[in-house]
Amino acid sequence: MSPDTTPAPPFGHMRRKDREITDRAEIDAILHEARVMHLALAEGGAPFVVPLFYAYDGEALYFHSAKAGTKIEMLKKNPRVCFCVTLDHGIIEAESPCDFEASHRTVIGFGQAAFVEDEAGKRTVLDSIVGRFTPRKFQYPEANLKTTAVVRIAVESVTGKRHGV
Repeated sequence: MSPDTTPAPPFGHMRRKDREITDRAEIDAILHEARVMHLALAEGGAPFVVPLFYAYDGEALYFHSAKAGTKIEMLKKNPRVCFCVTLDHGIIEAESPCDFEASHRTVIGFGQAAFVEDEAGKRTVLDSIVGRFTPRKFQYPEANLKTTAVVRIAVESVTGKRHGV
């Protein structure tokens, strides 16, 4: 997905153009560097947000979960998701309390979730997620693989924003 072909997010364009990140390489770098993604789901008008460790391959985000629970049930009913990752949290102090701001680099995106069903695919994703935290290699017991859901989020659109960095 290049900046020229990335569709606009479903809720319009960024208001603060001076803070917008338009370089897709910079957006991808943030997605590669951040470790926690906040995933937003919706069902029947009720929103739900959950923080997750994830992996990113340049086209999709991946996470793992138990096969049962709120997020899995919601994804089965509505695979459309929104996600957010952020880096460089800080406060920019000012003389007036109304002028304090947040220092950050943030990526917000939208996508379509699908379950990874094959064992080889699951192992590859789990290795990618674990590999973000340690160079160690692991074997996944069959019993654990059977009870683990792995989800792929095909990224449809992303926007990036930076301030104070």
